[in-house]
Amino acid sequence: MTAPAADSALVLFSGGQDSATCLAWALDRFAQVETLGFDYGQRHAVELACRAALRKGMAGLNPAWATRLGEDHTLDLPTLGSLSQTALTRDVEIAMGAEGLPNTFVPGRNLLFLTFAAALAYRRGIRHLVTGVCETDYSGYPDCRDDTIKALQVALNLGMERRFVLHTPLMWIDKAATWQLAQDLGGNALVSLIREESHSCYLGLRDTRHDWGYGCGRCPACELRAKGYARYAAGC
Repeated sequence: MTAPAADSALVLFSGGQDSATCLAWALDRFAQVETLGFDYGQRHAVELACRAALRKGMAGLNPAWATRLGEDHTLDLPTLGSLSQTALTRDVEIAMGAEGLPNTFVPGRNLLFLTFAAALAYRRGIRHLVTGVCETDYSGYPDCRDDTIKALQVALNLGMERRFVLHTPLMWIDKAATWQLAQDLGGNALVSLIREESHSCYLGLRDTRHDWGYGCGRCPACELRAKGYARYAAGC
């Protein structure tokens, strides 16, 4: 039996640490949870390959989560990659841009992701959308701000004549607290799963194992994840 819309959620699930934590958060709260990933030509497309192991691992951690975990979806958005021409979609050095934003910023990415997610949720009869955007530990991306998400929720509800609720469990916590949230939700087993199977490295490298997981260890995403894990491991 399909859970009613009020009890169902769709998690924007990239295969990274943040979205993996958000998936666990949703599984802890909703009767049915589906996942959605996007292939937009990102350099770190290896993150998409991590999604299956994370889903399987979470189902194995908790019988209730296994029952609640529903379908997985992947949408191809090649036009976003070809339009953006950023350090996440082409082989260029990661640096700050002229407008004060890092060149890893993909303009409109989260706006498009959430719009496509809402369109899928509309068809699937799902009310709740969960995303791992965050104002506390971010690179200045304007589409990660709380005001942006609130404004988009209004626009989606008006434009689709539905009462979607956009959840941002990580909005006001840093990376150390994100690791702690994983600990609170699934104990050491979930933390270990995220360390081993999730991917954050912008360069898409998984040939070096660090305490916090796999990655180059030098890009902004790796540095943020590493510092957060160190603070978490030290008890913040």
